[in-house]
Amino acid sequence: MASKVNTSYTLIPNQKCKRTNHQSSYFCNTLDLDPQLLSTLGNFKVLPLEIFHIILRYLSVKDIGMLSMVSKTVSQHIINYISTSSGSRRLLIQNFHDLDLSGTKEESRLLEHYRALGLLFKRCTLLLPTKDRLKYIHKILSEVSCFKFSSCSAPLQCLGLPCYGMFLQTLTAGWDELECHRVYNFLCELTNLSRKMQTVVCNKPGSARKLELRIRLFCRNVLLDHWTQRSDSAFWLTRILKPWPMVNQARLLYIIFGPTSPQDVVPREWLLENNARLLILSGNNICFTFMASKAGEGGAIELARLIVFLALVCEKELYCMDWTVRMMQKVCKVFSAAAERKSFLQSVANAFACVTMEMLQPIMSGERDDDDRGFLNLFHLLHAQANFHKEVLYLTMNASSS
Repeated sequence: MASKVNTSYTLIPNQKCKRTNHQSSYFCNTLDLDPQLLSTLGNFKVLPLEIFHIILRYLSVKDIGMLSMVSKTVSQHIINYISTSSGSRRLLIQNFHDLDLSGTKEESRLLEHYRALGLLFKRCTLLLPTKDRLKYIHKILSEVSCFKFSSCSAPLQCLGLPCYGMFLQTLTAGWDELECHRVYNFLCELTNLSRKMQTVVCNKPGSARKLELRIRLFCRNVLLDHWTQRSDSAFWLTRILKPWPMVNQARLLYIIFGPTSPQDVVPREWLLENNARLLILSGNNICFTFMASKAGEGGAIELARLIVFLALVCEKELYCMDWTVRMMQKVCKVFSAAAERKSFLQSVANAFACVTMEMLQPIMSGERDDDDRGFLNLFHLLHAQANFHKEVLYLTMNASSS
């Protein structure tokens, strides 16, 4: 993920927790026992804890987060406030089912509130190991039923999981991969996500539609959709897919990103191009395994067209074209006979010509889109073909010279 976080923590000395009728904290209250810690409160030390809590009510969540960085003692006071019933009611806003929220300023404000809340928890728990941070945060958030995997009665009309995802994204931003692994494992253990995924991928499609929908909403809203960097989304998607064989990975990808009903339509003009884009983003191993299986099934012509669209995606997305050429070279080795390899290479050349003619035909007949999409696709394809053959020539010349 991003930069590593310092994991050398200063541990709070073990002392018996002092419980009162007013508060219950995950941390031990040591203020009355340690004058040095008490002195770090500054002018706040003369105030009773109840007055300090009243002051916090007048601060925004963002301001409370800034205040928590003043000292460890102030941070402990704020954690105590979060653990109170009044603090919890104020900070854990739960108007997730207002039908007028979707796509409005109110929705944006609610998401922004949970972004600020995630930053507050990130700062308050900064000195704790990841395991203890997660336990404490779960203890607080477990009061919100809509944050749980299947507790919400109307998940499609609920903003609970998107708010939870925004909170989690803010909390874990900047954590290293090992910590994020622990976060994912903690969530899986908490929700029994792996067992639920096993249920849907091992049964017939549609036999557990409600569970499929729950998995889709949880993965999209909590783990995937809030990241601005593609590499972060790829990290969490890899965690979801990695434990499963390829056939189950494909099933999960369809559940998470596919249409939700027979009425949903995937635009036809970008279907094969999107297949190529998905293969590229899935990584070399998945891409090669898929293409090798096509070669073994005798689908040389279909495979050749896929090579063309892999080259087109590389051209559009500014990926290195030699990746497509080397992938084609690896797939060629799957064919056992030299005649089969020669026929496959001929099919690739023919596929470039056929796809070019398919894109050229509507342009020649005067069928022009308002945004000239067809012309731009042809433009990219011709450049992709030129760059593809250039890389083939480079590869051939390097092989002959060595």
